[in-house]
Amino acid sequence: MTETEMSSCSLSDPRPVARSFQAIPQHGGVGAVIRRSIGRFELKYFDPFLFLDEFSVSAPAGFPDHPHRGFETVTYMLEGAITHEDFAGHEGTISAGDLQWMTAGRGIVHSEMPAAQGVQKGIQLWINLSSKHKMIEPRYQEISSKDIAEAEKNGIKVRVIAGEALGIKSSIYTMTPTMYLDFTLKPESHLLQPIPESWNAFIYVLEGEGVFGSRSSSAAAHHLLLLGPGNGVEAWNKSSKPLRFILVGGEPLGEPVVQFGPFVMNTQEEIDQTINDFETCVNGFENAKQWKSQAAIALGL
Repeated sequence: MTETEMSSCSLSDPRPVARSFQAIPQHGGVGAVIRRSIGRFELKYFDPFLFLDEFSVSAPAGFPDHPHRGFETVTYMLEGAITHEDFAGHEGTISAGDLQWMTAGRGIVHSEMPAAQGVQKGIQLWINLSSKHKMIEPRYQEISSKDIAEAEKNGIKVRVIAGEALGIKSSIYTMTPTMYLDFTLKPESHLLQPIPESWNAFIYVLEGEGVFGSRSSSAAAHHLLLLGPGNGVEAWNKSSKPLRFILVGGEPLGEPVVQFGPFVMNTQEEIDQTINDFETCVNGFENAKQWKSQAAIALGL
């Protein structure tokens, strides 16, 4: 049965909410405020997901020059805009509703800074790469808001960042098989969304309050819900206001994870080698030797 066919019928085994967390504001980057739900003390890793941050930042705060290796970052802007620069000359602005899917692979050094006055808000997800993909060449997939696939049916609107929902598919290619769906449910609407049974999946509530899972667990904004086993999820908006949340699922890698800040590998030896590569500007970090972002120069960093 295809995912589209399953969307039009009841789920045979809807997933329950196994655990829930409220993401509490904390400081991140330089002066930014983040709500971290994956990658915190209680949930270090949810295979294949390393971090989930809801961020809020106003100039001159931001995320100045920093490296990555061994995973992908997915930046989805909710409000305002962020300017991105990297050491290979790739630069641009990620505005409200836009998506940047960055595969760091063997190494990237970049900056992410506010592009406008006021508060800039977004979500950043870190997705682990398998051992065979950790040292691939970096790449970007960027989609403007107007080009993100959307569908609307029976009071449910979805923006398909990755994967498929309501019969439409995203153009994003995911190195680690992933679905990423931005749902908005009108009052009294009911969602049935298939999820591959072997995948891990979670919900993060952005706005409003909803009821989720086979055990009807309620949750409001800034809450992360880890879903248990099953072949899909149910969600209801029983309130008088819109409900917005992201549903994210991914195929577990089942590999060892050794992380040192922005470096994620499989062994301590690989982490040690990565630190040496970065410090000596070799093996993927050659461009870091002379590079500094325009944002860092302007801030005197």
